[in-house]
Amino acid sequence: MMDIVPAILAHDMDSFMMRLRQAESFADCIQIDIMDGVFVPTVSFPVEELTGVKTSLFFEVHLMVQDPFSAFPSLRNKNLKRVIFHHEAKVDHRKIIGMIQDLGMETGLAIKPETNIEDFRDLVQYLDALLFLTVDPCCYGNPFKPEVLEKIPDARMLFPNTIIGVDGGVSLENLPSFFRLGVDYVSVGSRIFLEGNPGENYRQFVMKAKELERQRA
Repeated sequence: MMDIVPAILAHDMDSFMMRLRQAESFADCIQIDIMDGVFVPTVSFPVEELTGVKTSLFFEVHLMVQDPFSAFPSLRNKNLKRVIFHHEAKVDHRKIIGMIQDLGMETGLAIKPETNIEDFRDLVQYLDALLFLTVDPCCYGNPFKPEVLEKIPDARMLFPNTIIGVDGGVSLENLPSFFRLGVDYVSVGSRIFLEGNPGENYRQFVMKAKELERQRA
């Protein structure tokens, strides 16, 4: 079944901890967004705070930063299972992948909407996951870009053993599109945490995913 992963984007630790505690009541794993104000125009809580975070949840970190290397001293948490960095960051991609693997974690590559598959195709053999952004990264609620969906069938065909995720603008209405395209997981932020009850919102997404799975069976 396609997994639903709550995505926490927070500008300060108080907001982050509030959403983290909310997620602990209904989820098993989450995505944590880290922003530097350079790669994207907004800033999150400091990545240094991750080291001391105590939670029952497993999590992946999505580094929306220009210099992923600067985050590595803070990527020390027993619950951190996957580190995702951006292909568009102007760094040595193979070196970052090696550093993540040396930490014993899964490696993911995030892809902005305008980036073509050919631009990162040679890297995928070293990755565990690809994360396609269907919005311009920076904050909750950016407009959904449906043209990104055209890349997913090609990625699934080219990289059949790679986990494929989608992040941004995910809703109950477009969830069937991601399911039909063979997406392994979707990251959901604003539609879980900014509207109504987060736990109930999450359950609605999970029930929709289960319904889609039953229809396919």
